[in-house]
Amino acid sequence: MNTLLDIVKRHKAGGRNGIYSVCSAHPFVIEAAIRQAKQDNSPLLIEATSNQVDQFGGYTGMTPVDFRNFVLDLAEQLAFPSERLILGGDHLGPNRWQDLPADQAMDNADALIAAYVAAGFKKIHLDCSMSCAGDPVPLADEVVAERAARLATVAEETAINSFGSSDVVYVIGTEVPVPGGAAELLEGVEVTHPEAAQKTIQCHLMAFEQAGVADCWQRVIGLVVQPGVEFDHTGVIDYCPEKAQALSRVIDEYQHMVFEAHSTDYQPAQAYQDLVRDHFSILKVGPALTFAMREALFNLCAIEEEMVPKAHCSNLKEHIEQTMCIEPGFWQKYYHGDANQQRFARCYSFSDRIRYYWPDEKIQQAQAKLFSNLSQQPMPLPLISQYLPEQFHALRNGEIENTPKDFVINKVQQVLRIYSAACEF
Repeated sequence: MNTLLDIVKRHKAGGRNGIYSVCSAHPFVIEAAIRQAKQDNSPLLIEATSNQVDQFGGYTGMTPVDFRNFVLDLAEQLAFPSERLILGGDHLGPNRWQDLPADQAMDNADALIAAYVAAGFKKIHLDCSMSCAGDPVPLADEVVAERAARLATVAEETAINSFGSSDVVYVIGTEVPVPGGAAELLEGVEVTHPEAAQKTIQCHLMAFEQAGVADCWQRVIGLVVQPGVEFDHTGVIDYCPEKAQALSRVIDEYQHMVFEAHSTDYQPAQAYQDLVRDHFSILKVGPALTFAMREALFNLCAIEEEMVPKAHCSNLKEHIEQTMCIEPGFWQKYYHGDANQQRFARCYSFSDRIRYYWPDEKIQQAQAKLFSNLSQQPMPLPLISQYLPEQFHALRNGEIENTPKDFVINKVQQVLRIYSAACEF
């Protein structure tokens, strides 16, 4: 049985189990996730988004085959069993081509889905909620569902042609605001109305039947809803179980389906346990992982400045700021305010738009120099305690080595351990 189908089956049978989904393409994050899953003896779900990875390369430069090979190679290096690794695609649909007319955007989305499924991705989030050029805003549920069913047809045909049969599982629906955190400051978020959730399911079921892919409906394992969690640049809206109980009960009617919760980053530990208990048992996490990584790297820069003459420092932070100012495309629509507020957001916003800039060659060179500078001699324990106190304790307990990379990986694992605990791994 598909691992995700089994997880959902156990949850629907009364278990308080779930699974977290790592939505990142950064090598440090992927390595941290593999190491954590290996420690937990758990399956690992890693998802690429339609922005990161597509048939043209996405912002990472990777196609679905490239991403699969990258993750599998890293898993092999770390002796993590490939059969415990699940690859997924997040927000797959016309998202990248919203400026095109719908027919052209959906043609691209067809090719996107086919590329992911042919590459062996087993979990596909069908998201056609975005309006394309000439479309009304917002789209009617029926149109969203019809387009999703079209993509499901492509996925099923591709799986059968590539592998002889299909065991692809699907997630439907979307969340508001956009993936990756809110672009504006939030005062609150509205929990999805139960009636809206039911309509999304019914529209998709009808569309799947009309498209001739009703046979795969039992493999639609998740519905994306808004359980009342979100974050903006400087704040987090925490899960309030009382506000989500009516929504939580909706999924009881569907024996093969749970909720998938997006934007769960930065929640308190108890919130994740409550979310899983309330059937929001697929927990997506992304920016919080690269945010933790960025924290570790900036703290390593502080240690470097104490140990290395300024003329020989990596100046990683300065290279990042300079690159983001020269190439503002990944943050300009999201970070508002005066020059100082934008500078603050570029460094420290919870939405962590820095994550789009790590592949830059100059930034990579600066990071390599930072690691080299801090590897010439062991970093002094007092400085580690000052700037990376959690990693200081891990080092003293013999859990990690005194290396820059170990500190970064361990910092990311701090976040993952909270998710793992909530999912009963």
